[in-house]
Amino acid sequence: MALLEVRDIRKKFGKTEVLKGISFDLEQGQTLSIIGSSGSGKTTLLRCLNFLEIPDGGTVSVNGEMLFNAETWQRMSDAEVRRRRLHFGLVFQSFNLFPQYTALQNVTLALELHEKERARQGGAGLTAAQISERGMQLLTDIGLADRAQNYPHQLSGGQCQRVAIARALALEPDILCFDEPTSALDPELTGEVLRVIRGLAERNTTMIIVTHEMAFARDVCDQVIFMDEGVICEQGDPKQVFNAPKEERTRQFLARFREA
Repeated sequence: MALLEVRDIRKKFGKTEVLKGISFDLEQGQTLSIIGSSGSGKTTLLRCLNFLEIPDGGTVSVNGEMLFNAETWQRMSDAEVRRRRLHFGLVFQSFNLFPQYTALQNVTLALELHEKERARQGGAGLTAAQISERGMQLLTDIGLADRAQNYPHQLSGGQCQRVAIARALALEPDILCFDEPTSALDPELTGEVLRVIRGLAERNTTMIIVTHEMAFARDVCDQVIFMDEGVICEQGDPKQVFNAPKEERTRQFLARFREA
């Protein structure tokens, strides 16, 4: 059984059909790259998986648990939405760090709130010292232990994005999602963020990465999906998709990047 099973996900905004039946599986420890032109539905798909948008159709299952079924969907409590969202960690392209908190506080905030919620329900949670220790370990893992007390305005864009990655890892999600994590960065800062993501892939972190970094998708990911106008046009091994695409639309898209 795949870790993530997505079946026939559909989403409309008004009369515009953005996702037209997206289905794919992701095995534990795999990295999936989603490529495609702007407006093809890539970000909307990630937002649907993370319950930031509610699909109009389809199902999403993680580890055999049905997280979403459009046919039986009904309004859930905020607590239940948060519980289901814990399966996914999301890294935004614009960092979305809290400017009033230090790097360490940004990493640990969600974990603190989660442990308080667990304590209210009678569970045994982590202590403040344990939460801080976990935050520091995550910052160490991404090479920013010496910036733990810095605020976002004191960090470069690449450093802010690395803090955002650490924050997404703090709650130990089953699947880590990236929405164009380097699009707001210059080439030098892009490299440092991609090195962190590459390291996560080498440690078999299950990831979905929406990206325009074609070389990275080809060299690091286990499978690639090419989306166009709300559908999956092509899916497969990176070598097959990049070196011998089956669909003409995929060939046209990749040719633009080779020419750039």
